[in-house]
Amino acid sequence: MSGRGRDGDARSKAPAREAEWTFLTNHGHVLLALARDPHCRLRDVAELVGITERSVQAIVADLEAGGYLTRTRVGRRNVYRLHPQRRFRHPAESRHRIGELLDLFISSPGGDGEGDGRSVRSRD
Repeated sequence: MSGRGRDGDARSKAPAREAEWTFLTNHGHVLLALARDPHCRLRDVAELVGITERSVQAIVADLEAGGYLTRTRVGRRNVYRLHPQRRFRHPAESRHRIGELLDLFISSPGGDGEGDGRSVRSRD
């Protein structure tokens, strides 16, 4: 045989590997985590997303600078207010608002139980 699989496809000999990518970026994951819990500590966001706390801090700074969230100090904690009317940054998605993404993952009445049925758009 010439190194091809039983169907004649050279790719069928390649070892199976775990997917190392995701449809959402870390910025998207952090935004969703803060939408789910605006009082969440960045340490907890880091654990949820699977990145370092320093990375989360940089992402939050990016999101704040981009106008996607506002950070307010309440006592010893930060509270994050999202701005779902902001549009996606990439030209291919710029006609969409981030509230659409948040609603898809956060507000899912009768869905997976993640959301509470309220629209994220009402938070701004």
